[in-house]
Amino acid sequence: MKLSDLALKRPVTTVIMVLLVVLLGLIAFNRVNVDLLPNITYPVAVVITTYEGVGPEEIETMVTRPIESAVATVTNINKLSSSSSTGSSMVMAQFNWGTNMDMATLDMREKIDLIEGYLPDEVSKPIIVQFDPSMLPVMQLGVASKLDMVSLKNFLEDVLVPRLERLEGVAQVNLTGGLEREILITVDQTRLNNYYTSFSNISNALLMENLNLSGGHVSRGNTDLLVRVTGKFASIEEIENILIPTATGNVLLKDIAEIKDTYKEVTSISRLNGKESIGITIQKQADANTVAVSRRVQAELARIVEESELDLEFIPIMDQADYIELAIGNVGNNAIVGGLLAVVILLIFLKNIRSTIIIAVSIPVSIITTFLLMYFSNLTINMMTLGGLALGIGMLVDNSIVVLENIYRYRSEGYSKLEAAREGTKEVGMAIMASTLTTIVVFLPVVFMGGIAAEIFKELSLTVTFSLLASLIVAITLIPVMSAKILELKKEKKHILFEKIRKLYKKTLVWALDHRAIVLTVSLTLLLGSLALVPKIGAEFIPEMDQGQFTINIELPLGTNLEETNRITAQVEDLVLSIPEVEAIMANVGSSSEYLSTGTSSSDISSIIVLLKGLAERDRSTFDVMEELRQRLRIPGADISMVSNDLVAIAGSPVSIKVIGDNLEILEEQALIIREELAQIEGIREIEDNISEGRPELQLKINRELAAQFGLRPAMIASMVRSAISGEVVTRYEVEGEEIDVRLRLDKEDFSNPEKLKNLYLLSPSGALVPLERVAEFHLSRGAREILRENQVRYVNVTADLYNRNLADVMPEIQERLAKRLALPAGYQLEYGGEFQEIEAAFGDLYYALLLAIVLVYMVMASQFESFLHPLIVMFTVPMAAIGIFVALFISGHNFSIISFMGMIVLAGIIVNNAIVMVDYINTLRSRGHSVRQALEEAGPVRLRPILMTTLTTILGLVPMALGRGEGGELTAPLGVVVIAGLTVATFLTLYLIPVIYSLFARFDKKASA
Repeated sequence: MKLSDLALKRPVTTVIMVLLVVLLGLIAFNRVNVDLLPNITYPVAVVITTYEGVGPEEIETMVTRPIESAVATVTNINKLSSSSSTGSSMVMAQFNWGTNMDMATLDMREKIDLIEGYLPDEVSKPIIVQFDPSMLPVMQLGVASKLDMVSLKNFLEDVLVPRLERLEGVAQVNLTGGLEREILITVDQTRLNNYYTSFSNISNALLMENLNLSGGHVSRGNTDLLVRVTGKFASIEEIENILIPTATGNVLLKDIAEIKDTYKEVTSISRLNGKESIGITIQKQADANTVAVSRRVQAELARIVEESELDLEFIPIMDQADYIELAIGNVGNNAIVGGLLAVVILLIFLKNIRSTIIIAVSIPVSIITTFLLMYFSNLTINMMTLGGLALGIGMLVDNSIVVLENIYRYRSEGYSKLEAAREGTKEVGMAIMASTLTTIVVFLPVVFMGGIAAEIFKELSLTVTFSLLASLIVAITLIPVMSAKILELKKEKKHILFEKIRKLYKKTLVWALDHRAIVLTVSLTLLLGSLALVPKIGAEFIPEMDQGQFTINIELPLGTNLEETNRITAQVEDLVLSIPEVEAIMANVGSSSEYLSTGTSSSDISSIIVLLKGLAERDRSTFDVMEELRQRLRIPGADISMVSNDLVAIAGSPVSIKVIGDNLEILEEQALIIREELAQIEGIREIEDNISEGRPELQLKINRELAAQFGLRPAMIASMVRSAISGEVVTRYEVEGEEIDVRLRLDKEDFSNPEKLKNLYLLSPSGALVPLERVAEFHLSRGAREILRENQVRYVNVTADLYNRNLADVMPEIQERLAKRLALPAGYQLEYGGEFQEIEAAFGDLYYALLLAIVLVYMVMASQFESFLHPLIVMFTVPMAAIGIFVALFISGHNFSIISFMGMIVLAGIIVNNAIVMVDYINTLRSRGHSVRQALEEAGPVRLRPILMTTLTTILGLVPMALGRGEGGELTAPLGVVVIAGLTVATFLTLYLIPVIYSLFARFDKKASA
């Protein structure tokens, strides 16, 4: 080959080029971003629109439906869903994978602009937001301190937040909990009415009195002076003494209101390990390195603690970087151990240190070259790319083994070092190129297929491809150069054990050729027997990973006040802290988990993020701890659910059942039946639906005629009521560089119940005082519910999680139960979604990819052999691998998943290599005049050593991965198990089945040859 000839002519240049590539690869390794999984651009865009004070049904009719109709005309939309709730509309468009989202959102904007004029005038301009996984927080911390909550909150807002947000890669820092200072002006309604003044008069006075304004310029000699009028409040006394205009003259504010320097009303409470604290949530920029951002934040926190000299301790509750580093480190260690085991196998077979070193060099050089190619391809170091390296590490030496053995053979025949290196490499160059191509070609369907599976495996495919191509180049350049320089010809010592194995194999091979029917029958029986195990193997989209984190969500009856929610949450905290595996917990009372990016705030909900000790420090899994808490957390009136904080949760809930139709009452009835049936199935947990009951409300229906008589409009009345109850921030008071809100409202005692609120007096434009009950009717009711739609039809969704059962086992039972119990009216339909739907879609794509991979492998071999028949003989090894795959999955307890499926696709390219080696040598012997029988009996024993060497290096290179030990091991373990089991069985059967098949097809050889 020209490349190997050039390398041998310029050995110094070859070594220098290799060293240069290694140097650049090491530099690239330090610059490649690190993450848990590949960067996945989700094809999802959301349209958000607000319409204040309007109910869900009106929102659906006037806002959601027109926007849905417009967005539905955008090309490449796969699913359209929407949510209509009081005052807001959200329309989510899910596009086909591979869609250019920048162009898609631009198209959405153009379509919405066309119908915007048909929306009500009061509707806000629709906002289009593209979903970005980087919106999820990468860190969440709690603060332990002896400082009071006010001082602590001020310090964090003034010092910590600005410093962290200045760090490279940090997008946003949010605080939860703590107390915030405000100036509260509480107006006495009786005095307000006596002076015939209004909230607006007080508000305007406060605003006009608290100003610094420019007065223009004046000259003094040659100097131009800026005139500034300073009128901002300098003290609380100044606020108390401002004059408020009334119908009878001016009055001091302190005569009609109480002014206090206090704190804002508490709407959320944060606790760290049961003690009041402040939560810190950190989001990274989209293209930032998660691990690097976390380390910068931790370093900055350490500097802040040191410089402030305050008693502060920042305790991480959720830090993606910790798990990512552990998982990536674990996969990396597995690759290193696998590489060392492969080298040990080489040493055992070759019994030559120099030969082993020559071949072993190909491993680090190929891997470092791969990092360089990853850098230029904008890939990240993640579980998939490192998994690809670990997968290929045992195969990296295959080409080098073939080249070195051939060079050694030429040396044994008397060739010089240089000539042996040249001729030995040239002779096998095309063969190893074809062998490498059969392995690489199986990844082409993965790269070009669509869906989430393609997004996950694209980087794995590229990484394996890069590493194998690098190993091919190393084999035809560096290996011949090193062989020509350091390979010594020594008298080969007989390997006693291997010789016994070779003789035993030859003896059994002769028996197999004499009893072909038995060999075929046994092979077919084993295949059919393994197929019988398939129904007993579970299915899941992607293996669950024990990340040691989960969230407890607590929901109390709608309208429950914060005090009661806090009391219940504290009970749960005490119980959680009693679990020995728990490291730390962070409670957020009044808000749901920010980790899940729900952003929901309400007095009747709370969440607790639980951090467990590391895997090495506990005997139970995260899921076992969650199950114990499920059994122990049974508090009347509280709906308590748990969800693992899974960084690779892609497919949604394992069980997701939708009922689609128009009538909300019918949908609710069907959802209740589904919940009842699910509750009776063993292993079903966390049954939930999206039916919202509606909050309890005190509705004020304005009598427009009466209100108009007093010159009052509904908007004026609503504004006065809101200002009286909730208050309004009218201005800001600046003290020591800090701006504090000044809030104006009525005394709480004046509206502590509906009866007192009726007596709220409204000041009409004419100056008349009008009781609220005079112009409004009071009704206690439930607020309107949220309306959900999918593909422009209403639906209800019931979801559930699983414990100690797999989806393939549970779904038939669910479908059988619902078929018996549900009787859907005409126009209504049932749909299974969530992980079940994702599995069906992904497995369909992967089936197609597997079949296409097999066809491509056949085409490559047909080109290599220049025959249609010989590749067909080799392809008989492919179904035989299924025996090992199904048995191994059944025994190991692993489920069918996109990871194990990927292992099958990889196998399609690997298992044929041994058969190629054997068939190629059989053909060579026949071309030398051997009969078919002689060729079959001689080829197997001669090729036994390279077959066993390449197989064992690949298998042992994957053993650490297959064991699945440590953080993240669960994700890639099925890949290792499938490849090892399939390759082991296929190799064993290849040694007997391929000669038998060849003998049967030999008569068609000339007819089938091209």
